[in-house]
Amino acid sequence: MIYSTEELLKLVKKQGLVENLHERELTAPEGAGFDLRLGEIFEVSGVGYLGLTERQTPSEKLLASYNPKKVRKISLKPGKLYLVKTIEKINQPDNIQVLVKTRTTLARSGICLLSAFGSPGYRGQFTFGLINLGGLKFTIEMGARFLHINFFAIKGRTLVPYRGQWQGGRISARKKEKQI
Repeated sequence: MIYSTEELLKLVKKQGLVENLHERELTAPEGAGFDLRLGEIFEVSGVGYLGLTERQTPSEKLLASYNPKKVRKISLKPGKLYLVKTIEKINQPDNIQVLVKTRTTLARSGICLLSAFGSPGYRGQFTFGLINLGGLKFTIEMGARFLHINFFAIKGRTLVPYRGQWQGGRISARKKEKQI
């Protein structure tokens, strides 16, 4: 079952399900979830690796952060991968799974959000990949609503909530590390 925005707003107030939501989402959210905003954008370089027990991600360099007092725009180069982090922080209880998808303005412009499920028990800002596949110039403003998040109820008990190393919104693993 997907949570309605009416139920989500109750969970935001009672349990702090999502922190730093924009006023628009607190007063008039659309659909059955929330739009989240672009908080940070990073350029990536180096190498990545995923093995049976170890992993490494490319290094990141911060390009821009959201500042409510200053408008900042970033152009996404065609074919280039960026890491992006939300302004909002998620505090998922053990009985909720989230699904994140791009907003259609990005899709219509050839911008692909590389996202994943948010596991029960995850706490922190989300980090995803963003790539300009359209071959056209595209500019995004820091703080813009760029993704939509839906919350799903889990039937039964989650045996092992998220305990991974990305807890808290960490951006990368610059050197090889053992996976939990």
